[in-house]
Formats: sequence, structure tokens, C-alpha cells
Amino acid sequence: MVHQWVKQAILLYFRLRAMETMEIGPFEFRDKIPLKRDLESQGIRVVPPGTVRYGAFCEPGVVVMPGYVNIGAWVGSGTMVDTWATVGSCAQIGRGVHLSGGVGIGGVLEPPSARPVVIEDGCFIGSRAVVVEGVIVEEKAVLGANTVLTASTPIIDVTGPEPVEHRGRVPAGSVVVPGMRAKEFPAGTYHLPCALIIGKRTERTDSKTALNEYLRELGVQM
Repeated sequence: MVHQWVKQAILLYFRLRAMETMEIGPFEFRDKIPLKRDLESQGIRVVPPGTVRYGAFCEPGVVVMPGYVNIGAWVGSGTMVDTWATVGSCAQIGRGVHLSGGVGIGGVLEPPSARPVVIEDGCFIGSRAVVVEGVIVEEKAVLGANTVLTASTPIIDVTGPEPVEHRGRVPAGSVVVPGMRAKEFPAGTYHLPCALIIGKRTERTDSKTALNEYLRELGVQM
């Protein structure tokens, strides 16, 4: 659920705050927004030099490795933000999600009406995947390594007799990998990036071990 007034409040907060120098151990920062404090009472684990900015919300059980969670973001319990993964401002990450190393989840503050990226419960986002421009990844979907999804990226289901195209939304339980699609131009035929749905998760593949075996069968790199 997206609340436009939250973004408006953050933008006003930026205008009201003055720049200040903050020293944390041997590190020095200069910014308008402090870091999130009192992590123990909130049940959040943040591994140095992981960063959760003030104004982000993390439920108990969230683990942030040396990654980054920006102001306005919402992260559900049991989710791991792995090394060098970033959760942009106002992005929404569900419960039990794994954001693998180097994942980039885009943020958005302006305009306040713009939809943020939403990663629903139980998703697995593979290494170096990028999700931006308000794309919704529905529950228990899997994105293979290096998958890039924007609002205009064709997401093509190739599991049936005919391709079915989606944009801006990954259907629940889909297994998605990077792909290429040929397109004609005046200068010749060239291949443009797309994403391919090559499988579907089932109850049989819900456990971590079974999911790993299923992804290996499909040849998905994570």
C-alpha cells in the first residue's frame, strides 16, 4: 500500500533539516538524515558497515549485511538485505525475502504520486538483479542473477505454447531470467533486453532445498 503523504513528509523533512557532520567510530558522514538508532530494541540485525537510514521501517528479524536501506523504505520480518544490496527510498520489501549480493531496488520520492518498487512476500532476488520504476514482483517469484526490470521491460512467459507478455509486474511464483528479443531497425536486426518467465514455483518447491534443486534443473544462475 502506497501513502502519498509519506513521500510529501519526507520531502518536507529534507527541506527543514540542516546539513551536519556525524562521527560514528572512525567514520565521518555529512548529511541531513541521521542513521537509524536503537536497533536492539527493534530486533534488527545490521552488520558493519551496513546502513539503515532514519525514517526507514524494518520489522523485527530483518538482517542487513553491508547493504543500504534508504529513508521511507519498508522491509518485512525475516528478510535479508545481503552484501552491497540497496533498498531505495519508499521501496517496499515483503516478509521472508532474500535480496542477494549487489541487488538494486530502485527508490522514488518525486513525484509523490509515483509508485515505488514492491517486492512481495517470499521472493528471491538473485545477485546483481535490478528492479526499478515501480515494478511489482508478486509473492514467491524468483529473479535470476543479472535480471533487470524496468516499467518498459517485456516480461515474457515462455512456458506455454504461445508467449504471454507482461510489463511492470512479475506474476506470483514466476521464475524469471534475463533474455534477449530480436527487433528490426532500419540499420538491421538487433537484440534488445527482455526477461523470460521459464518456470513456476509450486508447493513442492517452496522449501529452500527444493527451490535450489528446481532452479538448478532450470539452469537459473542466482
